[in-house]
Amino acid sequence: MRLHPFIRNFFFTKQSKPNFGNYALVHPGKVSSRKTVPDHIPKPSYHLDGEPKETIAYPEVKNAEQIQRMRESCKLAATVLKTIGESISVGQTTDEIDTLVHNLCIKHQAYPSPLNYKHFPKSVCTSVNNVTCHGIPDDRPLEDGDIINVDITVFYNGYHGDCSKTFLIGNVDDEGKRLVEATEHCLDEAIKICKPGTYFRDIGYFIEKKAAEMRYNIVPAFVGHGIGHYFHGPPDIYHIRNAYPGKMEPGMTFTIEPILTQGEELIEILEDDWTAVTVDEARTAQFEHTILITQSGADILTLP
Repeated sequence: MRLHPFIRNFFFTKQSKPNFGNYALVHPGKVSSRKTVPDHIPKPSYHLDGEPKETIAYPEVKNAEQIQRMRESCKLAATVLKTIGESISVGQTTDEIDTLVHNLCIKHQAYPSPLNYKHFPKSVCTSVNNVTCHGIPDDRPLEDGDIINVDITVFYNGYHGDCSKTFLIGNVDDEGKRLVEATEHCLDEAIKICKPGTYFRDIGYFIEKKAAEMRYNIVPAFVGHGIGHYFHGPPDIYHIRNAYPGKMEPGMTFTIEPILTQGEELIEILEDDWTAVTVDEARTAQFEHTILITQSGADILTLP
């Protein structure tokens, strides 16, 4: 998930908190030291200094070999995410999730893409309850009733694969369950409109309308993105009404990753320069797939 460069911090005067359901507010905890990746594993351009070197000016139309590499990286990302979903539980810390993700990547000869990307300190993003996006794994144990987005990206065979899912931890209240279901529905339905000739901007129109019908707002600060041998590039995929130019073409790959919130759209970035939280302390949920535009529609590359 990319924070759009024109959107950084949003603030408003806090009033009395609406009733968003029963859940614990999350505050950053203790972060363990950054993990290392063995020398023999191929690494992205930013692995040493944190700065990506690729300059991608236009949405890339990939050839058959590039598409096959995307399929392989995305399949691995989906497999890692599925494994996390099978083990995630009450009492597990997000740092333990990070360790599992990191070790799975190494086992499969892949680099965990978030690690040192623009100096992100961990191998996965874990965003719990009122943390909107880019949560840094730490020592906080997951509590009964939490919802958590786990955002997996792997760099494998020279290409990135990217996906995320919001998981229910223990006994989540009805408000939380509805939020998670609505978010997944928005993503699934948006993918169905993707095909050659569709405007990129149509995704945002569609998702915003669907979310509003279910009485949720979209957090606009974060956008989907093109992906390939680069982690983030054009096109920008907004999840709200927008005027982004361009149409989808066969061979293009990009992510769609809406964040729905129970409350207002406003977020703020904490002092760690990564963790985004809702200003009104509402919960958010997010789902993400990487898709490929085909001759007749779109393939979801990040299915396990």
